[in-house]
Amino acid sequence: MSKRDAFLEAAREESVEQFLRFIQLHKDKAEPFDVEEVVQEMPRDQREALWGRLDSLLQHFLRELPPERWEEGGEGGGGEVESAVDPKHVMAVVDGVALVASVSLKVLQDGETYRALLKVAHRLHAVLVSLPISEAPLQHHIHTLCEAWWKKGLKEREPFGRTAFLISLQKSFILKKPGVEIQRLWSLHDVLLSLDYTSEDNKQIVDLLLQCFHLPVYMRNDDGKRFLVFLFSWNVDFIWVIHGTIKNQLEFYNKSVTAHITEIYFRAWKKASGEFLEQIENLCIQDFMQCAILLHRASPVHAKVRQIVSYFHTRKGCNKVDKMLHDLYKPILWKALNAPNYEVRANATLLFTEAFPVHNPDQTNEHIDETIQKQLDTIMALLEDPHPTVRSNATLGVCKILAKCWELLPPTIITDFLKKLVIELSADTSSPDVRCSVFKCLTIVLDNALSHPLLEKLLPTLKYSLHDTSEKVRTAFLDMLLKVKAVRAAKFWDVCNMDHLLARLAIDSQSVSKRIVDLLFKSFFPVNETEREWCCRCITLIQMNPMAARKFYQHVYRHTAPTNIIKMMLAIRRVLNSCIQTDFDVTEINESIKENSAQAAPVVLGKDMAVVSGLLEVLVILWRSVEKSLKQNEEAQKYTFAKFGNIMSKYFQAFEDERCTVPLIHLASFMPPAAVPTFSCSVLSRLKKLEPGAAPAQYSQLLDCMCSWGQAADILELVTEWLTLPKHKEKANASRKVRIQETVEAKPDLALVYLEYLFSHTSTRQQVMALGHKPLTQLLTVLGNWKSVLHNHLSSTTDDLPRPSLETALKAFMLQGRLGAHLQHNASEGRDYLLSLEHVAAWVAERVLPFLTNNDGGDSEKSQPLATQITESFLTVCRDVLLVGLGDDEFKGQILHLCSLVLLSEAGFLCIPAVLPILKEVAASYVPDDNKQDQENQEDPTTVILGVVANIFQKVIELLARRLRKEPEEGKQLCEAAVPGLTDFLQVAQTWDTAPLSGVFSTVFAVIIVEKRHLIQKITHPEEVITPESVEDMPPLSRILLSVILKSSPVSRAFLTEVSSSLESEAISSLYELAAVLHVLSVIKHAGQCKGGLKSTATSVQQQLHKHAVTSSDSTDIQGIIFESSVKTLNEILNV
Repeated sequence: MSKRDAFLEAAREESVEQFLRFIQLHKDKAEPFDVEEVVQEMPRDQREALWGRLDSLLQHFLRELPPERWEEGGEGGGGEVESAVDPKHVMAVVDGVALVASVSLKVLQDGETYRALLKVAHRLHAVLVSLPISEAPLQHHIHTLCEAWWKKGLKEREPFGRTAFLISLQKSFILKKPGVEIQRLWSLHDVLLSLDYTSEDNKQIVDLLLQCFHLPVYMRNDDGKRFLVFLFSWNVDFIWVIHGTIKNQLEFYNKSVTAHITEIYFRAWKKASGEFLEQIENLCIQDFMQCAILLHRASPVHAKVRQIVSYFHTRKGCNKVDKMLHDLYKPILWKALNAPNYEVRANATLLFTEAFPVHNPDQTNEHIDETIQKQLDTIMALLEDPHPTVRSNATLGVCKILAKCWELLPPTIITDFLKKLVIELSADTSSPDVRCSVFKCLTIVLDNALSHPLLEKLLPTLKYSLHDTSEKVRTAFLDMLLKVKAVRAAKFWDVCNMDHLLARLAIDSQSVSKRIVDLLFKSFFPVNETEREWCCRCITLIQMNPMAARKFYQHVYRHTAPTNIIKMMLAIRRVLNSCIQTDFDVTEINESIKENSAQAAPVVLGKDMAVVSGLLEVLVILWRSVEKSLKQNEEAQKYTFAKFGNIMSKYFQAFEDERCTVPLIHLASFMPPAAVPTFSCSVLSRLKKLEPGAAPAQYSQLLDCMCSWGQAADILELVTEWLTLPKHKEKANASRKVRIQETVEAKPDLALVYLEYLFSHTSTRQQVMALGHKPLTQLLTVLGNWKSVLHNHLSSTTDDLPRPSLETALKAFMLQGRLGAHLQHNASEGRDYLLSLEHVAAWVAERVLPFLTNNDGGDSEKSQPLATQITESFLTVCRDVLLVGLGDDEFKGQILHLCSLVLLSEAGFLCIPAVLPILKEVAASYVPDDNKQDQENQEDPTTVILGVVANIFQKVIELLARRLRKEPEEGKQLCEAAVPGLTDFLQVAQTWDTAPLSGVFSTVFAVIIVEKRHLIQKITHPEEVITPESVEDMPPLSRILLSVILKSSPVSRAFLTEVSSSLESEAISSLYELAAVLHVLSVIKHAGQCKGGLKSTATSVQQQLHKHAVTSSDSTDIQGIIFESSVKTLNEILNV
């Protein structure tokens, strides 16, 4: 029996196992059996018989186990028919039939009858529709059959094509790499033409098609892009739906996706015709034009809409595009250019100048010329628009037009435009933005070489723009000069001469200076010239402007290699050697004398100390710029050290002028002490010989040198020795070994100045803190001993105490705290140094606070200010410790305890400005937690500490109120001093909406209401019932507190929340209290803060106020007037 006959016989229910064996042989690549080959060899009648048998086979098995039951496992079939209802067996049969059907389609010939095959296809199609998702391979085979049936154009192909299209569409959303499915979808795109857009049956497909515009993968894929373009031509009504979908998604598209969307619109427009073209133009493109004109520039989609419209502008030059732009802009653009709103005019200006010329190519040349002339007149008018944004946009547009159309525009028009820009708008005094736009946009014109001759004549009129008051204008002007230099349009020094550039370089910001150096680098550091020429240019620059020279060489490292900078340093060294006429480098000096006078000039510089000091300063700047590079190249570093080390002593001898000494010390600090032995040995001696009150310039560089040489220990030993008090010094000397040393008088003031400098600079502080535990702890102890001096001054009854002075003791006390903080920061574990600060806090509480009493004559007149000063100094140190996050809960508790004791002291109110920053830092060190369980736990450390903070704040407010009552003038001064601390603390407190810090605003609100209610109750005449409009109209403490609250919107919102809470709890109920609340709300209203929260709070007042309507009408006149005034104020607030 032949293969054909055997295969035909196997296609029966009885021989199904044989059929499945044939299918398996076909799938096995090693076997020679091929179903396609067998079916192709069959005669027509045999193929028809095969298809009929396959139909019967498929019908039988699908009746036994429909696809809906495949996942159930066929339990209901019973034991005898187990093989017939096994889902895997049924699926294998269906898969085999689908394979044979697909192969049959490939060999189907024209005119051949395929009715039976059609039945098979319909049955398989029914299976596909109800197939479980898990059966992906079988779904793929039937999907392939449906796709082939559609593409073959056979009878009843519509349902097959629709199903194939829908499955491909769905799979493109699911697959991680849907490229193949998108390609298949595009091959089936004509299926859509057979579908009814309005039918409910196709609603699923319509929704999926719209989702395609959400997926960037469609837009990036070529076939996907073709498919999306095609969708615009499916149905006219679908165009508006697509456009709406894209507009909704536009905010979420990035720039590249927006570019793809733009191309899709353009290709859809280009391919459209008739009604489709009209819809795309009117509903889509013109809508984007309208949005580009009307949207706020801050809108998240404005830039993307502009990107889409700009794409159409870039396609100008084609008659179809030109005509479309002309027709679509005609009803909207010219109206927008004259709109009252400046943003509309500004947006329209950008579109208009970008699309210029907007003309109809079908018109005659004369009419086109006339249209363009009108448009040029319109642009000139836009340059004179009253709003600077419009003028800036018009400037950009004009420059783009000139760069693009220079050859096409008449010379008079070009000249008029450039004169308008260069002469008028570059000096627009009303707006720096306009001036900035002129210079930024002229760089666009400079890209057109034809503009250079005219600009060469006009640009010199702009030279004073280098000194514009606005930095961004100066920056834009220099960017334009750099462009002039790059395109060689003119000589930049003809536009702005060198003196002006150097003067601006000397004094301007980093941004401007960097650009000036970019401009001048080749002029003063010609890399291709000799090193001697570099020095000549350097000297010239120093002579022209020494400050500019320093700035110039600070930026040189960005333009040339470290090798060239080191060469420059050595060249300067040779020049300096020639100045002191040493025996070093005689050959070089002799060679320099042989040069022409311009190059031999440096030899006689010994008489010009200004130039010599300038060269030394340049040397320092250059060395600093290559310091890292030298460290990475040990050989170069040794060579440089050797070259400069053997001449430094001569420099110190020859250049004794102070201007030269400063850079020489800097140079010495770059080298190891062994390279400059004479100088390095004298530095400590110089520091010892300085007198108290020495200027920072006298000691700062010497201290830097010592630290850079690793000799910070010598400085610390000197400082410790000078700060050791006499009675402690005797004990210290007794334990020391006998040694010979120069006797120098102790200078504790100078020691503290040195210590302050060392702690205030990162590089020196790191060197000092690296010395280890022992010397620093010794210094800490020595500084701590000065507390006894402070106590002596506090307890003394006379003013003529012997040295050391009070100022010295106070400074030592402050530095003890700072040193303790630094040591704690460096400590890897433990809290020893925090403990030392806590001991100081205890000392302040025990020894200082007893003197914090009111001035009543006698001893307190002298001791109270000193006690205040000591307490504030220590609290400032503690604030800094908390600020850098060094304080733990125990430390915070101790310092808060001290603050409580301070405020309980008789004159503790004087320290309120120092206490408030402590409260702020403690509160800021905790973060509000969403989990409120811990916050409700009264024993939680955070809750305890923040509760103490809230209590201390309440005490602060009480003290301020008390002081204002007793001493109004002194109280006002105290309140003003407390404003910065109050502002910072309330800013932190508003972040908490739970206890205990939420109670801070209760305290503030209560104080304000009590103070204002007291004033209202004292009213006796109707004329006195006045609603305040600003904080200045409020009582003293309320004025201070409200001014602080109104500085910040979040604080204002938190305050209003507290007001509403108090009203809702009916804690505020009397007429006087409600009137006070309304006075506060009136002040907030006039300040323009929190309109939403204000109305909500006013509504709460309204609910309380109506209760007093009856009683007030029966009461005294004053109460009635207060009620009427309150109602009037309330209505004004509610009508905001």
